[in-house]
Amino acid sequence: MTKVTGEESVTLDLLKGKMAEFAKERDWDQFHSPRNLLLALVCSCFFPSFDDSQVGEVGELSEIFQWKGEVPKGLPDWEEEEKVHLGEELSDVLLYLVRLSDICGIDLGKAALRKVGLNAIKYPVGIKDSSKEIQQHQ
Repeated sequence: MTKVTGEESVTLDLLKGKMAEFAKERDWDQFHSPRNLLLALVCSCFFPSFDDSQVGEVGELSEIFQWKGEVPKGLPDWEEEEKVHLGEELSDVLLYLVRLSDICGIDLGKAALRKVGLNAIKYPVGIKDSSKEIQQHQ
C-alpha cells in the first residue's frame, strides 16, 4: 500500500482508493457488504471477537465526549493526546463512510454537496437559531 505524505492533498477519491487497496490486500472485500460496513459503524456485533462492548465506530467517537459536558470549539482544555485520539476516531468513522459509499456506488462528495444545497432550501438564511423557527420550516 502506498503511503500518504504530509504534502499530499486528501480527497474523498484518494481515501476511497486507499480503502479499496487496504481491503484488497487483506482479502477483506468478502466481508465488505453494505450491511456489514454499516454495522461496523454503529455496533461491533459484526466483529464480536474484537470488542465485547458492542460499540461501533460512532459509539467509540461518542464515548470521547460522553462525560465532558459541553465542549468549546477548538477544544482549548483538551490535552494533545485527547485530540489525537479524537482524530483517530473521527477518521475511523470517515473511512467507514467512504468505504460504504464506494461499495454502494454512491459518489459521497456529490451526494454531500447535493445535501448542502437541499439544506439551504430547507433552512433559508432568514431562519435564526430558534429551534421553534426551524421546526416550522420542516
